[in-house]
Amino acid sequence: MVLEQQGSNLSDDPTLERSFRGHKDGVTSVGFNTNMKQLISGSEDGSIMLWNFKPHLRSYRYTDHEGPVLSVAVSSTGGIIASGSKDRTIRLWAQNISKSKSTLIKAHTGGVRRVAFTQDSCSLLSASDDKTIKVWSVAGQKFRQTLSGHSNWVRSAAFSGNGQYILSGGDDKTVRLWDLNQRACVHKYFDHTGAVLDVLFHPDSICVMACGADGAINVWDTRTHQLLQHYVGHTGPVEAMSVHPSGDLLLSASADTTAKVWDLREGHMCYTLQGHSKGVCAAAFSPEGDYFATASADASLLVWRTNMTTARATTRAPQPSGKAAAGVADPAPEAG
Repeated sequence: MVLEQQGSNLSDDPTLERSFRGHKDGVTSVGFNTNMKQLISGSEDGSIMLWNFKPHLRSYRYTDHEGPVLSVAVSSTGGIIASGSKDRTIRLWAQNISKSKSTLIKAHTGGVRRVAFTQDSCSLLSASDDKTIKVWSVAGQKFRQTLSGHSNWVRSAAFSGNGQYILSGGDDKTVRLWDLNQRACVHKYFDHTGAVLDVLFHPDSICVMACGADGAINVWDTRTHQLLQHYVGHTGPVEAMSVHPSGDLLLSASADTTAKVWDLREGHMCYTLQGHSKGVCAAAFSPEGDYFATASADASLLVWRTNMTTARATTRAPQPSGKAAAGVADPAPEAG
């Protein structure tokens, strides 16, 4: 494991705590169980694995999907795990996954690239290669609506904190903001020059973020739609992101085999983490932000202790930045 520090004023460095191996192919997605007793991962090998943090407890493998598992999500309160697969299906599992079978949802005509819950765990979204996003009520798996507008695969989607909005990104190079009450796209962002691979709402829900095949990470203000920050530091596509619960730190995962930690307050890169032998496909902070995990095409998962004491009691939005790691930020465009 190699850690490179880039001018960080944070008090402590991240440390590698655990590694997990057991998947037979690349790991595409990762999430922490809210009880912090387990890590959940999905893989190109078609399986979901539940990894126990206590060394004396075994791990579990589940193979209900008939194709690569592209996404896993853990509900915050509902005791449910969701998975999406290239087999075009969604499956829901009880968090006591070791003793349960999954519930099957069929609705998409293409692979399911992303599943995500609202913060209250009452709603679920799915984003697909069929160019749509679908929204479901978790109770009874009741279908609610379809959002159509992307002209190519939808790679990622996420709910806002209040569950009223969805952010999505895809191979058409656009990031789209949807209002679920209006059942419509209310804004499009065109700053990426390649496929958009992941999208996030900042914890304050004022700012949104996206990363993509162009190697860039962009942060926008949803009130003015101004580009606030533009980061370029990876040498390959940025596959995934996770934001610290404080809103101060962003974790990015790249095909260049590294993960990076960014300071959103100051607008620069803090750390480069090297521990995987192939591209890093997924990354996630734990619910409290004291740990994070990275997952790779090398079939391994690494769990890191965050250690950084930047987190504060209040959540602050990213500020406009004149600097980007390894370059100068693009000028913010006029609001539109």
